[in-house]
Amino acid sequence: MEFRKNDLVTLEIEDCGIDGEGIGKADGFTVFVKDAVIGDTVTAKIIKAKKNYGYGRLMEVLKSSPYRVEPKCAFARQCGGCQLQALSYDQQLVFKTNKVKGHLERIGGFTDIPMEPIIGMDELFHYRNKAQFPVGRNKEGKIVTGFYAGRTHNIIENRDCALGVAENKEVLDRVIAHMEKYGIEPYNEATGKGLVRHILIRYGYFTKEVMVCLILNGNKIPKEDALVESLREIPGMTSITINVNKKRSNVILGEEIRLLWGQEYITDKIGDISYQISPLSFYQVNPRQTQKLYAKALEYADLHGEETVWDLYCGIGTISLFLAQKAKFVRGVEIVPAAIENAKENAKLNGLENTEFFVGKAEEVLPREYKKNGVYADVIVVDPPRKGCDETLLETMVEMNPERIVYVSCDSATLARDLKYLCERGYELRKVCAVDQFGMTVHVETVCLLGKRKPDATVKLSVDMDDYYRIINGKDGE
Repeated sequence: MEFRKNDLVTLEIEDCGIDGEGIGKADGFTVFVKDAVIGDTVTAKIIKAKKNYGYGRLMEVLKSSPYRVEPKCAFARQCGGCQLQALSYDQQLVFKTNKVKGHLERIGGFTDIPMEPIIGMDELFHYRNKAQFPVGRNKEGKIVTGFYAGRTHNIIENRDCALGVAENKEVLDRVIAHMEKYGIEPYNEATGKGLVRHILIRYGYFTKEVMVCLILNGNKIPKEDALVESLREIPGMTSITINVNKKRSNVILGEEIRLLWGQEYITDKIGDISYQISPLSFYQVNPRQTQKLYAKALEYADLHGEETVWDLYCGIGTISLFLAQKAKFVRGVEIVPAAIENAKENAKLNGLENTEFFVGKAEEVLPREYKKNGVYADVIVVDPPRKGCDETLLETMVEMNPERIVYVSCDSATLARDLKYLCERGYELRKVCAVDQFGMTVHVETVCLLGKRKPDATVKLSVDMDDYYRIINGKDGE
């Protein structure tokens, strides 16, 4: 049977895709349905049809899966940020484990994968310490803030995200009230006009410090003193800044930061290490789980105080400083200059003098330092962005021949690709552990341990000792 756009189909959802969508079949025709859960029986409308498969919109759940739960957030389907809110948490962990395992098998070609149990979350909501809220006007002309609907730039109004902290709503209410009172326009992407683009909020989970950064299409906001006075009433307020971004692009943050009040940073902790975090800093959004993630990375690194370690893509030194507690010396590399300055300050803040940080691309800095300056590594820790590692970097890692490589990944597909490269060149995959940093979403972190491959066989040699001594004494051939 041929299916076309707008056809209604009844499906039993038997599997799920890597983006959390349910998968069912109608007369052999595979349909991917967002918001459907394994075990559901649903009615879906075909919104896009190919020859053998299509995409459907969930219209009705005819029979609920035993794994289906009521989403905590009323905007879960519209927003698209929480793809798995309708799936029970134990099944979310199963999904994420299978996602990592599937990528390692299909892309990496691995079998008998040494996977440890996934590390789940204790607190499933209100775990994000950072949020960036776009500001605009709705169809009625009201100033709104919230999140973009999936694959669009239409703002779903929501000031109290179920994944964010309670302080977010208080900040947003006060900023929007200030804009309404003084006639301040939100930014309009279509025209490039308007002032307030985004509101960035950071929260220190262990210090309770709050940061507010207003991203503006201009240099200042009217009645700054009044806004500061209002925001200072929020408990924990520590930093109020303006970020200037006049470019017509989708990039949220510009390069210029101006302090309105307080400090340019907040401080938070992961384990025993304190970090200063600025508006531009990369810092893991779930600090409680990050402590578990870094503890696993440190376990895999197996440091005893004599090792030299390279931390590639080090950010503000989050993993570097964790490692420095146990290593002889740690060198970190990061392309963002401000992050490296933060890393150096964080090392001083924690009294760690056995660190050195480099600004630049990891794939350029590591080969240079290794080939020109002869630096080496007993252990390499790498935590790249979603695109994974540049092949030049992987090549240098193999040439440096460290005893262990610890790979921390936020994308198991590029992880699998890079592990395949390394394991084809002298390394073996010894341990894999998924860590759920992002409950209710399809994203998952993974920590892997690679070690030098053990010889497949032992070659036994029989040596005539008379011949041996004759050769070493230079008398061979006499």
